[in-house]
Formats: sequence, structure tokens, C-alpha cells
Amino acid sequence: MRIALVTDAWHPQVNGVVRTLETVAEILRGWGHELLIISPDQYRSLAAPSYPEIRLALTRARSVGQRIADFAPDAIHLATEGPLCLSARRWCRRNNRAFTTAYHTQFPEYLAKRTGLSPRIFWRYIRWFHQASQAIMVSTDSVRQQLIEERLPQVHHWSRGVDLENFSPDAPVPELFSELPRPIQLYVGRVAVEKNIEAFLSTDQSGSKVIVGDGPALDSLRERYPGAHFLGRKTGRALAGYYAGADVFVFPSKTDTFGLVLIEALACGTPVAAFPVTGPIDILTEKSGAMDEDLNQAIAAAQFLRSDDCLKRAAHFAWTMSARQFLDGLVPVEPQLKAHFSRRFVAKILLART
Repeated sequence: MRIALVTDAWHPQVNGVVRTLETVAEILRGWGHELLIISPDQYRSLAAPSYPEIRLALTRARSVGQRIADFAPDAIHLATEGPLCLSARRWCRRNNRAFTTAYHTQFPEYLAKRTGLSPRIFWRYIRWFHQASQAIMVSTDSVRQQLIEERLPQVHHWSRGVDLENFSPDAPVPELFSELPRPIQLYVGRVAVEKNIEAFLSTDQSGSKVIVGDGPALDSLRERYPGAHFLGRKTGRALAGYYAGADVFVFPSKTDTFGLVLIEALACGTPVAAFPVTGPIDILTEKSGAMDEDLNQAIAAAQFLRSDDCLKRAAHFAWTMSARQFLDGLVPVEPQLKAHFSRRFVAKILLART
């Protein structure tokens, strides 16, 4: 199958959306599918205000559409709601091409954090952007229900996965951890205002607070919380070692739709402390995580959870299953040929799985 994937989130960004798209694309190519990835690095771009890591592509619908048309895809997927996917959406609508979308991030809440405006203002754009989609791919049941309540009922389940070979309890623990007072409480992810890291750093638990990641809020948080350990970005087996060596993984975000870092921590045998919000409530069980409106209480409770129960929960998340769910959610690109095309479309999926 030929799949055109358009995304505003791509390298050099480091986040769950990029990791998901990159991993699923690699699996699909391994199964014999052809993918065209259209991303901001292929165009002139501007840095997003207050977030230079995110590039906003400068292009028009005609330019993006020509690349899609030349590729002649069987399916078109628009992964994000940014300017590049907006251009692709315009081309698809003008040319009667069906497409799917995904809701990866709590975009209205994200923008509300950065602007001080009500998230309801931004939900208007989200509804408009996704309403023409044949299927909106979502990672959790709580996001599914949220979109249905926002009058976007055409949702399709697309979960996430974890690399169980890389993220495991036997990953080498960093030497620094032998010097830090226990319990070690770890955060991994972007260091940005929407991640609510301050809620974690302001807790009064004893032990050590460790922040792994980079982002626009790094300098200000390092200055305001000199007792915390800010270690920058880590990847691969080294990152797994930080998870494996921590006593508790703390997830303070209230704007994520899933949270890949949650299952990476669980795969390393580390219990999670979080707020009871979308993402944690869909992933964590009583035995693998502690959720409380008081993050202090959640951190304290998580320390008593068993590593084996965390590993059992992580085993439910496989990237191959995620890739199959993505394939199942795609739709034929030309709706006017739906009756004939759908049979050929389904046949391609089935053939690729054999």
C-alpha cells in the first residue's frame, strides 16, 4: 500500500508524536508498504513563538498537494493540526480526496497554557480541522469520549507501543544514582510549560528529583529549583537506565493524550505517580501506578508498588499492534470510487500482513 503521511511534528523535535510516527513508519516499511513523509524540514520554516525546536512550514496547498498527487497514494493521513497538515487538508478538500487525521495532543489545553486564553476558543479550530476527516485516530478511551462529546464521533482506536528490548529492568543504571539520596523521583520528557513540571518540583517528598529532557523552560526551572538535578536529553539504552534506576517515575502533565514515557517507565519496572487525567487513567492500573489530585500523595503511594506488576502492564503495549491499528484506520483516498476501491484497499492490507 502507498501511504502519504503529512506531519508538522518531525525531527529535530523530540516527543511522543515523532517517536510514534517514526516507529510505525519503520514497521510499515518492513511489511512492504511505501510511505511518503511530508514534514517541515522539507520546506522553508519559522520557529514557533517561544518554542524554537518546533518549525512551522511555509508552504501552500498546491505545493503539498502536488507531492501527494505525484506519489499517487492509496491513503492519506494528516498527523497533526499545524500549517503543513492544514495545507494538505485544503488540497484534499479541493480535490475530493478522503483522508484520516489523529489527535495526538491536547492542543486546546496546550495553547491555553501558553496564551492564557480559554481552551474553548481553540476547540473551535480542532472541531473544524477534524470534522472532514473520515477517521480520527485516538490512543485512549478517554480521548475517544472527549472527541465524541466535542461532536467528533468518527474516532478510531490507535494505541502506542514500547520497545521492550531497549526499555527493560536490566538497563545499566547511571553512576550518578549511587550518589543520590533515595527515593529517586524521575521525570522524562520535554521541559516546557505545558508539561506542568513545576507541580512535581514543588512537591515536598524527601529524596532526589531528577529531570531528563530539554526544552524552552529548562533554564528558568533550573534557576528556580537548584536542588533538582537537570541532566538534559538522554536516548536509547542510556535513557532506559535512568528509568530502571529510579524509584518512582513522576508524570505531572495534564495535557497529554497518552504519554509514551509512562509505558517506557513501566517496561523498566518503575512504578508511576500521576494526576488522574487522560493518559494515566487509561494506562495505569492500581498495581502499576498511583494517581491522586495531590501529587505528593501519588508519589508516596507509588513507592510501595511492585516492579513485577509494572512489567506485566507494559507487556500489553506492542508497536506491531499499534501499526496494525493504524493500517485498519486508513481509508481509500478517492471516495467517489469507494465501492470498488475499498475491496482493493482491504486486499492490500491483508496481503501485507501475510
